Amino acid sequence: MEKLSKQLLATLADDHVQNMRWMEDSLADILVHSAEPPQGYTVPWHRHRRTQLLCIFAGVALIMTARGRWMVPPGHALFIPVGLEHSIEILSDVSMKSVYVTPRSQPPKDEAPRVVEVTDLARSLLLEAIRLREAPLSHRKARLVLSLLVEEIATLPERPLGLPFPSDRRMAALCRDYLSTPSPNARLDDWAEKLSVSRRTFTRQFRKETGISFTTWRQQASVFACLPQLAEGQPVTNVALEAGYESVAAFTTMFRRMLGTSPRSYIANRWTFERQSA
Repeated sequence: MEKLSKQLLATLADDHVQNMRWMEDSLADILVHSAEPPQGYTVPWHRHRRTQLLCIFAGVALIMTARGRWMVPPGHALFIPVGLEHSIEILSDVSMKSVYVTPRSQPPKDEAPRVVEVTDLARSLLLEAIRLREAPLSHRKARLVLSLLVEEIATLPERPLGLPFPSDRRMAALCRDYLSTPSPNARLDDWAEKLSVSRRTFTRQFRKETGISFTTWRQQASVFACLPQLAEGQPVTNVALEAGYESVAAFTTMFRRMLGTSPRSYIANRWTFERQSA
C-alpha cells in the first residue's frame, strides 16, 4: 500500500472539517453527501447529530467504534446512531454515499450500529438525491426523492457484518493485528500466552468481552479480511485457503451466513452494483 502524501492528507483533513461544518450548520432534516477517499486514508474520529446511513458503492471500508468494528463491502451500508463516535478506515479506494436524517424522536441510548443491504431502489434514489442536492427547498422532485429514500431505508434488510471487539486494550490490540494480517496458524493458546493468562482465563474473558467464542470470532474476522481480496478479483479458492479454512465449502458456509450469499455471487453482484452506480 502506497503511503499518502502529506499534501493529500492535509487536503483530505480540510475536506473533512468543511463537510462537518456544513452538516452541523445545516437546518435541513435530511442531507446527502458523496465522497471517494483513497486507500490508506483514515477518517478522523467524529460524531453527528443526525442518524447516518453510510453506503459503500465501491471498495471496502472498516468503520470503527468503541462498540465494535463493522466491515462494509459494496452494496451494503452501515446505520450509525446519533452521537456515536466513529472513525472510518479505507481499505481500498472507495465510493461512499451518505444519508443523514434528523430523528423524529429521541433514539435509544444503547442503539447499536447495524449493517444493511442496499436495494436497487435505495441505490437509485440516493444517486438521484445527490444529483439534486443543490436544488432549492421548494423543488418538488427533490423533496419527493428524499422522502421516498427515507421510507426505503427503513426497510433495508440487515446483514450480520459486525465484528465485536473486546474493551480490554491488550486483547483488542491482538484482534486488530489479526484483522490486519489474518493467519491460519493463529491459536488461542498463543494469544493467551501473549497476555500472560491461562487458556481457561483467556477463553472466559474473550467470550465475556465479545459475546462469542474465540473460534467464532476468528472465523468471522477471516471473512472480514477476505472482502478486500475478493473485491480485487482474487480466486475464491486461494482466498479461502489463505484465510485458514480447510475447504472452500467451509469458507462458503461462513460467508453465506454473514452476507447471505456465496462468495462467487457476492463478486458478481458487486460488479453489477458498481456498474449500475457508475
